[in-house]
Amino acid sequence: MAKAVKKATRKTSEKNKPSYFKFIKWFWILFGIGALSVALLFLSASWGWLGPLPSYEALENPQTNLASQIISSDDELLGKFYLDDNRTDVPYEALPQNLVDALVASEDVRFYEHSGIDWFGTLRALSYLGKRGGGSTITQQLAGQIYVGTKSRKPIQRIIQKAKEYVISTQLERRYTKEEIIKMYLNIYDFGNNADGIRSASRIYFGKEPKQLKVEESAMLVGMLQNSSLFNPLRRLERTEKKRNLVIGQLAKYNYITPKEKDSLQALKINLNYNPESHRDGLATYFRMYTQRFMNDWISKNPKPALEGERDRWNLYLDGLKIYTTIDSRMQANAEEAVAMHMEKLQAEFFNQNTPERNRTAPFVDLEKSEIDKIMERAVKASERWRKMKAAGKSETEIRESFTKKTEMTVFDWNSETREKDTILTPMDSIRYYKTFLRTAMMSMEPQTGHVKAWVGGVDYKHFQYDNVFQGTRQAGSTFKPFVYAAAIDQLRLSPCDTLPDTQYCIEANKHGNLEPWCPENSSNKYSGKAYTLKNALANSKNTITAQLIDKVGPKSVVSIASNAGIKRDILEVPSIALGTVDMNVYDMVGAYGMFANQGVYVKPVMVTRIEDKNGTVLYEYVPETKDVLSKEVSYAMVDLMKGVTEGGSGTRLRHNYQKNTTVYKEIITGYPYELTNPIAGKTGTTQNQSDGWFMGMVPNLVTGVWVGGEERSVHFKSITYGQGAAMALPIWGIYMKKNYENKDLGISEGAFPKPSGMSINLDCDKIKEDAKKNADPDDDLDDISF
Repeated sequence: MAKAVKKATRKTSEKNKPSYFKFIKWFWILFGIGALSVALLFLSASWGWLGPLPSYEALENPQTNLASQIISSDDELLGKFYLDDNRTDVPYEALPQNLVDALVASEDVRFYEHSGIDWFGTLRALSYLGKRGGGSTITQQLAGQIYVGTKSRKPIQRIIQKAKEYVISTQLERRYTKEEIIKMYLNIYDFGNNADGIRSASRIYFGKEPKQLKVEESAMLVGMLQNSSLFNPLRRLERTEKKRNLVIGQLAKYNYITPKEKDSLQALKINLNYNPESHRDGLATYFRMYTQRFMNDWISKNPKPALEGERDRWNLYLDGLKIYTTIDSRMQANAEEAVAMHMEKLQAEFFNQNTPERNRTAPFVDLEKSEIDKIMERAVKASERWRKMKAAGKSETEIRESFTKKTEMTVFDWNSETREKDTILTPMDSIRYYKTFLRTAMMSMEPQTGHVKAWVGGVDYKHFQYDNVFQGTRQAGSTFKPFVYAAAIDQLRLSPCDTLPDTQYCIEANKHGNLEPWCPENSSNKYSGKAYTLKNALANSKNTITAQLIDKVGPKSVVSIASNAGIKRDILEVPSIALGTVDMNVYDMVGAYGMFANQGVYVKPVMVTRIEDKNGTVLYEYVPETKDVLSKEVSYAMVDLMKGVTEGGSGTRLRHNYQKNTTVYKEIITGYPYELTNPIAGKTGTTQNQSDGWFMGMVPNLVTGVWVGGEERSVHFKSITYGQGAAMALPIWGIYMKKNYENKDLGISEGAFPKPSGMSINLDCDKIKEDAKKNADPDDDLDDISF
């Protein structure tokens, strides 16, 4: 009995003991289900059941939006074309080692050991719910950036995204080296403030190329990778600095830097050199807009090779094209500085002469109210405000009322350091305000190649977007006269030393297309009666002698030379063109004058030499366009003629170091301190009422043209003192060339123009004068000849 009770008790005790086997069994069942689910999740992702994965081609050629680059002839970045993504790829070799070290130390310390997935990091992230760092590798982050997209807030969707990241990461690791993955990741990331990719970030935040980044600068940028909005140095500097110091701490933790270096680097304040990049700021803005028009035309004529997953048409803003140009960034900077230095002073003098007390119709000169009203009406209807309101369906009454309501606006101002000021004006008053500003254009070209080295289309692109180099045309004035002289020397075999009388000269009606007699006057309305050599006549811009020359050769031959020299505008074959009544732009004039400097051979100006795609494949290379216009002998004779302008004519002030005493003279323009001694050929030009001032200047390997004037022809100086080309335009040329000569690396010629051998045209006017004295009769008066 006792045995039975004992046995029953033991059975009951054993029956009441917990069954660990069940727990172990269910643990392995659940683990198996979990592992199977994870495996199934990854397999589903890899098979495309959870959504499409990138194709092989897409992995080999990931589609990222890349800004197109405009590159100068001295290999500087002039600007970019982009919409939302201001991104430019840089190769791994262009990344500093300290940047790569900071990235690996803070984001993925086992980067070089894993194959896309860091299982240790993943388990740590799961165990601590991400409190001790995330589990995503650099490769996973790259996969997420390129192929997965914005992180979903929905748990299920986020799990699917993570699965895709894992699968794509392993595929990326099989196709790319570790260095390529780092390069791709840093190039793809958006660092905020229009800084897409490491190159834009480096240039925008620190004003330098990535290779030049210091350790603390690289650490700041790497810290921004976690969240560029949260760690934005422009808005949250203190927080960004703390994050940067954490990255520096990681560098020390993994022995990339010493503890002492860590302490010194963490003690530094963030030193930003913020350089925002936009289409309206920076160097060569007007030229960049010309390049945009050039590229749009090229794209319309050149289809893109069709590849799977790519656009079938080149996109200037997304395809990362490289546009190689002829602009020299150093010469461009010199040109823009020269324009600013002179135009600021010239504008101040213009304001000084157009106060309400001195000109009640300012800025317009000698106009009736009805004429001013017509100008303002035309400007109102051409304005952006009118266009936008009209497109929005506003009535004309509503639109016109808006032009009379005062509003806050930012306008151009030479006196401000930023060239801007905030003010309150009516839109109508702002139109009149902007019409008070003188405009300018300047282009500089190497005549032997046609390479344009500098291009300034106005005083400030942000506020004056009309490009006066290419789009604007104005009367050429006396700068057109050399084409008349060239025809005379070419056809009549005249010499610069041949003479013609400075007397009133008329071309009768019905000759050379004249309907009425044409009797031009000299600008001074005086006639000396002396005989002038052609060289001295051109130097002193004697209209009477130019009239005699065009009568001898006829307008048709003059138009022919101008046309062959690249001027494609319709020019009436009438005598008055001799005085520059034809409208020209600076682009055409510089190209045409280049023919004289290039021994009679016209070379079409070129701005874009080569276009490459993002992989460096050449898509376009320019072919020079040339044309023989004049013989070497005639072109050299013309250069010799135009040298007279800077040796004894209106361009002589380039030789001076003349400065006015500002305590005696109240003028703002205080002199011409250029003191250039090298051979210079050129021609000034001034149109009726001083509406336009020109100067075309040449040295053997550089031709530069400058124009200055108001937007309206009625906006001008009242007198020729300031309104002539020698006062309005020539100073820009003088300042520009002095700056160029200060930099010997530019190689701007200071020597003589090349003289062809066996010259048969006599250029030695001094010798002719001496011979004339020896052979003269005692009664001859050689003073009546102006040599």
